[in-house]
Amino acid sequence: MQHTFTANIKSVLQKHFGKDADEVFDKSQLIQYINLKTRSANKGSKARSGFANLYAIYVIIEDYIEKGFNKGGKYAKYDGAIFSHLFKRQRELPFGGSLQNHAFNNRMNSEFQKYFPNTEFIPILRNLETNRYWINENLLKAKVGKTTYNLAAAIIEIIDEYSKTKQDAFQRFIKACEELQKIEGKKPAKVIEFISGLLAPNVDARLFEIVSYSILKFYYHDQTIIWGYDMDSLNKENLKLYKTGRTNANDGGIDFVMRPLGRFFQVTETLDFKKYFLDIDKIQKYPITFVIKSDENAKDILAKIKANATKTYVVTAIVDKYMNCIEEVINIPTLNERFKDAIKMGCLNNILDEVITQSKVEFDYTDTDEIEDEE
Repeated sequence: MQHTFTANIKSVLQKHFGKDADEVFDKSQLIQYINLKTRSANKGSKARSGFANLYAIYVIIEDYIEKGFNKGGKYAKYDGAIFSHLFKRQRELPFGGSLQNHAFNNRMNSEFQKYFPNTEFIPILRNLETNRYWINENLLKAKVGKTTYNLAAAIIEIIDEYSKTKQDAFQRFIKACEELQKIEGKKPAKVIEFISGLLAPNVDARLFEIVSYSILKFYYHDQTIIWGYDMDSLNKENLKLYKTGRTNANDGGIDFVMRPLGRFFQVTETLDFKKYFLDIDKIQKYPITFVIKSDENAKDILAKIKANATKTYVVTAIVDKYMNCIEEVINIPTLNERFKDAIKMGCLNNILDEVITQSKVEFDYTDTDEIEDEE
């Protein structure tokens, strides 16, 4: 596969391997995998970045280089990299602050095998008893003619280049948001068009969650509920939506929580019923609203989930018990309608401000000026 960032990859390979660069690219499954994972590099901040699997490779190879194995030595005799060190390191990398351990455990290997079903190698090796990790050294070597090249340093440089490209794209995204802040009173149509553009099936999952939260927060904020423990002392309270943590976090399947109703919201992009039922199980079958990154009709989504679940579970009572836990499905068309309602309430500026605030937190963003001040 050739895409825009492929040229960057080949440029790095040219720097390291000269005239053999193209053959190294063709012979290395790991380089080809990285090429597949970096398709979004020049598609801007809205495209999925795929850092989890790339950074799992990165930090293990980084350990490999730090120990000098790219220059020689018996890596097969190495005790392996300590997981806690690798986990800490990936979170220090750009956009890595909220990454979990899934890529280390199996996700990266599974995806690699999906792309290369006939390969005899898996990239990440681990010892469950000692919690130590290795990169499969066979995948770090490419033989061209009589020369065997070690690819470790080149791979680190390629992923660094990809990270820098994505940082640049995200900085442009933040700057665009901030420019819109300056004109939002004069040209609200531009702000509306910009935010609406973030409600699309191909948008990065984290940005979609941020925008969904920002819209729903202000859609609900003016709605009130009257409650109390007895009729003589009732309370009138506005609905408040809270974001429970970073996106894609392993938090038990709760992305947003609403007070005082106690509604749970989970953002997802899959229509796999197993994911929905797992989220429902995590919260002990408590009612949950799913915010789904899909243009499909909400009724069709529910019908599809139920139909697929019925094929697996067979027993209708079991399927119905899970389906009854789905309080509401909020798809992209519904989000757009609620965005329009929030605009009518005068919340357009608030939504844009919230998108910027949440994005900076999520992507560990620091303004260039702040970086320069620190130096």
